[in-house]
Amino acid sequence: MRMLGQLAWLLFGGLALLLILWWAPDKPVQQLYQQYAQAPSQFAQVNGLTVHYRIEGMASAAPPLILLHGTSASLHTWDGWVRELQDQRQIIRLDLPGFALTGPRLDDDYRVETYANFVADFANALGIQTFDLGGNSLGGFIAWKTAEFYPERVSRLILVDPSGGYEWNPEELPLGFRIAQAPILSYSMEYFTPKFLIRRSVENVYGDPSLVTDELVQLYYDMTLREGNRRALRLRFKLQQSRNESETLRTLSQPTLILWGGRDTLIPVANAHKYAADLPNNVLVIYPELGHVPHEEAPAQTAEAVRAFLR
Repeated sequence: MRMLGQLAWLLFGGLALLLILWWAPDKPVQQLYQQYAQAPSQFAQVNGLTVHYRIEGMASAAPPLILLHGTSASLHTWDGWVRELQDQRQIIRLDLPGFALTGPRLDDDYRVETYANFVADFANALGIQTFDLGGNSLGGFIAWKTAEFYPERVSRLILVDPSGGYEWNPEELPLGFRIAQAPILSYSMEYFTPKFLIRRSVENVYGDPSLVTDELVQLYYDMTLREGNRRALRLRFKLQQSRNESETLRTLSQPTLILWGGRDTLIPVANAHKYAADLPNNVLVIYPELGHVPHEEAPAQTAEAVRAFLR
């Protein structure tokens, strides 16, 4: 009995130590501004939110290209595309509500339809009437929903491994996403977020996990810990559902570029062919060696298709 008691205390002590090590309080947004909101970062007031965005590249007669990131990412996911494309087009990228420096909505409304209306309101705040629109994962879903709601404003679409549209079963769900969807564990994630969890989740969405650097993990970690974002993620996942919107996609008339990573284990490449079958005016490019974020994993390679499409 005495040995069992000692073992119980050891286990309890070990668990307590792990909780202490994994305890991760929210990071104040003003602190994160100092590191991640340097020039050319700007801020706009939209729907009561202070929205973090950047405008880069060459202004021209062509409409600007607005880029939307995916779940738990930030406008930094498009760094590579900006480097590759800024000599051709003006590029506007932003942190969506519920993520990164923009942070949570006051009304906790994270429906994709609300995001689509937000994109239009953001464009209004910048005085932009028409624009090309691209997005990855959740950002891709929001992009084509915006095109559905505001067809007169969206000139062209670029969809990078978009979610939504069809029912799908991930081959491998990132560990952080699994926890965020678990009824009890999701609450604990608001307080206990070990950095290895973020690393594992980022590696899950790369075709080549060896490309994930410590600096990249720190970026994702800091954006996750921005005050309010972990709660927003939990609320967003409560709304997650698979649905078939083939009929809606067939009504979209915008020229569309579809890019997909062949090693995407979150949204299988089979969905790329479904999008290509339903979108009436599209170009499909599949990168066999890349994962769920091909624009981030191989920006120069993927930007070539974008450059040709925009030209």
